[in-house]
This record gives sequence, C-alpha cells and structure tokens, in this order.
Amino acid sequence: MFAVIKTGGKQYKVAAADKITVMALEGEAGAQVTFAEVLALFDGEKSDIGAPRVAGASVVGEIVEQTRGPKVVAFKKRRRKNSRRKRGHRQDLTIVRITQILTDGAKPEKAKSVAAPPKSEAPAPAAARASVEAAPAKSAAAPLEAKPPSAKAAKTATAKPAAAKKAEAPARAAGTKAGKTAGADAGKAKKPKSAPPAKTGGGKGGRKG
Repeated sequence: MFAVIKTGGKQYKVAAADKITVMALEGEAGAQVTFAEVLALFDGEKSDIGAPRVAGASVVGEIVEQTRGPKVVAFKKRRRKNSRRKRGHRQDLTIVRITQILTDGAKPEKAKSVAAPPKSEAPAPAAARASVEAAPAKSAAAPLEAKPPSAKAAKTATAKPAAAKKAEAPARAAGTKAGKTAGADAGKAKKPKSAPPAKTGGGKGGRKG
C-alpha cells in the first residue's frame, strides 16, 4: 500500500518505513507529523484518487533530522557594465520517516514515550537517625590505654643530651682559643719609646772647669 501526498508545494509517493526529504517542517527530531493532503491511495488492485484529496485519509510520519540542502550559487554578470553579483543559498530541509497510512478517518497512534529510569530511593528516616545516634556513641567510648614508650623512643631520648654535649664542646673550644689569641695579642703590644737622653757638656772645648 502506498500513497501520494503533497507538502511544501511538491508531491511525494510514500509507503510505510520510507524516508523522504521534504521542505522544512516545524518540530525537533522524534516529533510526530501528519500529512493531511493525500492525493491518491493504492492498495494492490484497489485505488482511490482524490478530487483533489482522498476523504478521511492521512499519512503519519516521524521527524528524523533537520538538515540543509547543498549550496547553490547564483552568479549574474552584465557585459561591459562592470556589474557582477554572486549569491549562495542552502535550503532548509527535513528528513521524515513514514510510519502509518491511515484511511476512513482513523486517528494516528501516539508515539510511545521512553520511560524515565527510576530514581534511587532515599534512605528511611529511622535508618538515618540510627546512624546519627551511633556516631556520638563511638566518640564517647573509653580512651585506649597509653602504650609504654618503645625502646627506640627511649634510645632517642637518651641520645639527645649526648648530642647536645657534643655540640657544646666545639663552642667551648672556640671560646678558649679566642681568649688565648686575645691574651697573646695584648702581650705583643708595642711598648712606648723612651725619650732620648739629654745632652750634657759644651761643645768642642771640652768640659768646663
């Protein structure tokens, strides 16, 4: 069984499960469309031709995709006029899958909606209260007994004073050395020069009696 329908100023021969590309129709992918302009119906040897439409007949389809046709370029030139014009165009199209061909005024079946996945059930309030009450009970439990210090910790505690003594020894040696150096420098200080002895007696004549 097939039918001839009219949409977008064009005629299409369609049958169930056919895909046709028609002029742009409103709707998103998955939406249902109905073509009421059925010009003819053919079912084997039986045919029904409308004048201009077949009464009570309709074709139901489902939108597969909204697309666009190939680019068409319109170029116009006027000789010796320095005039050129170039324009491109892509026609909006809709791809439709034919699902039903109805007669005698039958109504199309509604598209089956996909059931939403069930939401995860929220925990019962009693269980929530029990979990809240159990939390402070754990914190109120008796503290664990303090463990005795391990041998490693004791060894580390005894090693700290020894390390401090070793660190103090170089400092003391440095202080002693600095003191000795300061004393040696003080001993080596230059003594002040004594005044030259006074000249006695006269000149060339010798001593005066």
